[in-house]
Amino acid sequence: MASAGPASPTNFPSLFLFDIDGTLLRGAGPQHRQALEYAAARVLGVSATTEGIPVHGMLDTDIVAAMLRREGVPLARIRGAMPEMIRSAERRYVRNGPDSLTAKVCPGVPDLLAQLKRRGVPMLLVTGNFPRIGWRKLELAGLRHYFTHGAFAGMSATRGGLARMAIRHARERGWLNGAPANASSVVLIGDAPADILAARGNRIRSIAVCTGISTREELEAHRPHLLIGCLDDLRFDGPAAS
Repeated sequence: MASAGPASPTNFPSLFLFDIDGTLLRGAGPQHRQALEYAAARVLGVSATTEGIPVHGMLDTDIVAAMLRREGVPLARIRGAMPEMIRSAERRYVRNGPDSLTAKVCPGVPDLLAQLKRRGVPMLLVTGNFPRIGWRKLELAGLRHYFTHGAFAGMSATRGGLARMAIRHARERGWLNGAPANASSVVLIGDAPADILAARGNRIRSIAVCTGISTREELEAHRPHLLIGCLDDLRFDGPAAS
């Protein structure tokens, strides 16, 4: 397994799950938030902003709901309009997003993804982004080809539910080789307490990286299996699970 000192796990997982913002990419720009605000205005005619909402670790669906609830929009109306707001935000981001995100890739990411690909280890996304926004970010960062599937905001109400969806997808395709989805076979890598909690809720291993907004102390307080500064700190010392 990958290592970063004496707390390292010993078995190399069969499946890696990755968050995007703060984990694979850092400082991706304001266009994502702008797309959410645009969707609220376009679909519901409500001027709402993400300003003051602690978006770190939140699903896009929850961010949009929080924006609109603050403006007095009933929850039932938000839920009814959410599918169209997702489509609107995605179209806006794809059309008005940044030209490139290659300079925003976090340290160690390209090397880690390339090593996992050489080992034949499946890599899936577990992210709070809406689907087309998440995939577009990876395209702009030059990382899209490493990922075969993703679980995104709008597919489940919680990040833990998204992780379960990703694990189920892997199992259905035989990527876990019959192994139980537990801390020795699946690892979720993220930069927020929400990622650690999602991993714990699914009884899988969590690796927390300090490349997002959360401080080392905040992440440590949630007791991830492994806490590292960045993905450059991961080292491999064993063969991949067969």
